[in-house]
Amino acid sequence: MAVAVVQRIRLSYSKYWYAYAMIAPVVIVLGVLVGYPLVRGIYLTLTNATSLNVGRQIGVNHIPDSFDFIGLDNYADVLWGPTAYDRFWSHFIWTVAWTAICVVLHYSIGLALALLLNRKMRGRGLYRLVLILPWAVPTFVTVFSWRLMLADGGAVNGLLGFLHLPEPGWLSDPLAQKAAAILVNTWVGVPFMMISLLGGLQSIPQELYEAAEMDGASPWQRFRYVTLPGLRTVSSTVVLLGVIWTFNQFAVIFLLFGSGAPDAQILVTWAYRLGFGQQPSDYAQSATYGILLLSILIVFTSFYRRWLARNEKANG
Repeated sequence: MAVAVVQRIRLSYSKYWYAYAMIAPVVIVLGVLVGYPLVRGIYLTLTNATSLNVGRQIGVNHIPDSFDFIGLDNYADVLWGPTAYDRFWSHFIWTVAWTAICVVLHYSIGLALALLLNRKMRGRGLYRLVLILPWAVPTFVTVFSWRLMLADGGAVNGLLGFLHLPEPGWLSDPLAQKAAAILVNTWVGVPFMMISLLGGLQSIPQELYEAAEMDGASPWQRFRYVTLPGLRTVSSTVVLLGVIWTFNQFAVIFLLFGSGAPDAQILVTWAYRLGFGQQPSDYAQSATYGILLLSILIVFTSFYRRWLARNEKANG
């Protein structure tokens, strides 16, 4: 059997050597940038590595690694340790809530704007350009601008004060911090969802709407039975991407709050804080959070794809 496998590989290589040569650079780059860090991270989760016991170079002297192999103790400590709720589960609950709220807002607002822009109207090109700007502008510029507007005495509280409404401490109050993070991430994420859904809307044959209208279907019925089914493929893809990106949305939280706002930190920013935002840095615990994040997303993606396949079979 082994001989047959080797012969099959040789035959495949001799026939498709050009394709292998073309993908080899990509495989090498992915191995260096993704494969090695992943393997190294998994290894660190099985140790007690910190900034005090990892190997380092001081002048001409090299200090070797002195951390120990501790097996799965880091996972047990993170998930079931004495302070597991404060260090992991509270951030996990907030991360799930943050992801669900943001993705729902991204999709609903993006779909509403896409439906609006799909209609024939004067200045439609200008509206598209204006609405896509938050996505085109670099994230750090957008977040820093929002940070200035959300600061005490900023434009947002100035407007709320003018309207005689409460002026929360967007960057200091724990609940307001979470609301501010959702607001900024919604602003950043809606344009991508809008453009993706707009492309999906334009791929739906107009004849379907005309046939539904001739059959006496109301606007709501046309939306429910023509638009939504026509967007099923696009929607499933953009929602999955939205969940993965939002779950790992480091830039918005970090640039908006830095290392502060512990209640508003999602898992990925908390992992960064453990590995690089404190002294001594806890590389093992930070890597453990990273592997847990990866595992959560893999499990979610697997269930999500199965759910989509089951729905496709039921609707087919």
